[in-house]
Amino acid sequence: MDKNTFTKLVREFKFKDLFNQMGWDNASGSFETDLKGTTYNISVICEKSGFRFLQCSSPLGSSIPPKNDRLRIQSIVKRRYYEHMLIFVDETMQKQVWQYAYKPMGKPLKTIITEYYISQDPQLLYQRTAGLVFNIDEHENITLVDVTKRLNTTVDQNSEKVTKDFYKGFKKQHTEFLSFMTGITEEIDRNWYASVMLNRLMFCYFIQKRRFLDNNIHYLMNKLQDGQLVHGRDQFYSFYRNFLLQLFHEGLGSPDRESLSSEFGKIPYLNGGIFSKHELETKYEGQINITDDAFESLFNFFDEFNWHLDISETASGRDVNPDVIGYIFEKYINDRAQMGAYYTKEDITDYIGKNTILPYLFDEVQRKYPDAFKSDGEIWQKIKSSEDQYIYNAVKYGINPDNLWQDLPDDIKSGLDPEQDNLVGLRRCWNQPAPSDAALPTEIWREVIARRQRYIEVKQHITSGDIAQINDFITHNLDIRQFALDLINETEDQKLVFQFYNALKSITVLDPTCGSGAFLFAAMNILEDLYEACISRMRDFVADHPGHSTSHMKKELDIVDSPSHPNLEYFIYKSIILNNLYGVDIMNEA
Repeated sequence: MDKNTFTKLVREFKFKDLFNQMGWDNASGSFETDLKGTTYNISVICEKSGFRFLQCSSPLGSSIPPKNDRLRIQSIVKRRYYEHMLIFVDETMQKQVWQYAYKPMGKPLKTIITEYYISQDPQLLYQRTAGLVFNIDEHENITLVDVTKRLNTTVDQNSEKVTKDFYKGFKKQHTEFLSFMTGITEEIDRNWYASVMLNRLMFCYFIQKRRFLDNNIHYLMNKLQDGQLVHGRDQFYSFYRNFLLQLFHEGLGSPDRESLSSEFGKIPYLNGGIFSKHELETKYEGQINITDDAFESLFNFFDEFNWHLDISETASGRDVNPDVIGYIFEKYINDRAQMGAYYTKEDITDYIGKNTILPYLFDEVQRKYPDAFKSDGEIWQKIKSSEDQYIYNAVKYGINPDNLWQDLPDDIKSGLDPEQDNLVGLRRCWNQPAPSDAALPTEIWREVIARRQRYIEVKQHITSGDIAQINDFITHNLDIRQFALDLINETEDQKLVFQFYNALKSITVLDPTCGSGAFLFAAMNILEDLYEACISRMRDFVADHPGHSTSHMKKELDIVDSPSHPNLEYFIYKSIILNNLYGVDIMNEA
């Protein structure tokens, strides 16, 4: 489909026409769901091999629901249509929110949110649906797995492209920044200080976009422009000497506010060392200067992207989050491996994080509320009845649970019986690479068969009730993170949720060699989802059972909703950063 046709149909909210032209099949059906006193109508737009696009329409006088409510609606829809994408529309036909939840391999559900206003160019929507055009020849053979794989691949490619685009631009900015810097004689020190400054400024961009710098999302650029109006461009002292050093050392890096000029506005004290006086600033005190051109160029580059602390994606497709910064640090640190400095990648930090943090949390809950962990209780019955839901997708890849071996070629199947003669000869073909519809990247047939056998073993342990303590999730490599979230979101046991929330508030995570904070960011992502789930469930319990039975939850929610917390996201990040995460490192750039 060409871009002009796509744009026209999206702007006119003609979703059925849009997907018909993309080769999707007509489908019908609708239902209503009530949430917090508001009734939403959800109707099927189209389908392809079991994957459905649905439209959620807000009633008259209502806007598109906020993120937390949309996630609740998404979970309701999932009970009817497991694989789906929701398009939320407002009554004025001015805004759309496309929302899709998918599960990256080895990770919990990830929700991709694309907000679109009809005045915008729907470029990101066009990119994300480009892989979902089906021609006539594909209709008979396309499967649900094919549809979801196409969509997931498109999403992942877009995320990777943004990361690499940012890194490419960052490298260019780093090089240019050096050309605007004077006063540092040694080349190693010049590169080091440029990295220090860019790290500080990236940190500032994250917090200014959260309005933590004088409630101004353009704080740095505005202060640069204000200074040029008052003092002139690079006159006497530059923006660097006249403003930034004071902002860093006396503002963000110091709890003392008495000597701080009102020019800086309301800014936080960040006790982490990144804004304290650096050793290079002592070594070259009074000598370093950086012209305004360096910051104009850098801020213009930064302003091309959206900066946020979570890992969702928004309508611009130009999103910078801590994962992107981790990628930059990885590239930077790879040049310093000879010094013994290494960057731990996201898949490792996530695996170690969830398999240490979550067992601890469950153990804490069990210590306070042992009745919930009885053998016939909800927790163990939930996993027993889950079939293969919490077996990772990587293990399940290419598997038909109803018949694990039917898709194997005859020569591969001929070696399955271990009691046969000439087994070595029969299995020689197992050493050949397996096709991509059955195998993970680089797998040979022998590994495919071993993985399927492992799938059978783990599923038998699950369905027979052998998973009877939380460490069994680790032993059998089950998705403990998704299980914890599902348990919190679906349980009706108020005490279980409340004790889980108490455990969250009290847990402390220490990384003694924190570097760029890769492990701490992984921990934050794990804890953030759990905080949000617990708070959401407590809201449900208080709404459904107001009074004495939920008064303890109401007290916690009053803290969450206090005027000092502008929104839920702020409260969660503040709680995690102040109460849960700690890091130590001897490396200056950490």
